[in-house]
Amino acid sequence: MPRSRLLRSFLVPLLLVAAGTQAAVDAKAQQEITQLLDFVEHSGCQFIRNGSEYPAAEARAHLQKKLDYLENKDMVSSAEDFIERAATKSSMSGQRYQVDCPAGKQDASAWLGTELKRLRQAQ
Repeated sequence: MPRSRLLRSFLVPLLLVAAGTQAAVDAKAQQEITQLLDFVEHSGCQFIRNGSEYPAAEARAHLQKKLDYLENKDMVSSAEDFIERAATKSSMSGQRYQVDCPAGKQDASAWLGTELKRLRQAQ
């Protein structure tokens, strides 16, 4: 068997397996991101962006818009990517996002990171 044909016989199945694995990871990441967006929307917390407060439903819509943009650029492959790239700070001003919840104000990325850990432990 020629070397190039032998190489193809090994690479093609390997690539198919890798593609299938990536799809499964993407589906899990998408589920986690959706759960985080649901958490934001139903949290009852105020989302602080660039010094202004927004209700939870508006915060979800804003984060969804940022997520859509990032997904179109292939910049999100995990829930951690979503938190880091969409839910940490304003891409316009660079100011960090915060949430104001009954328990007090906190950094939005830490708040979502804690929720992500809780979601994973519950599964």
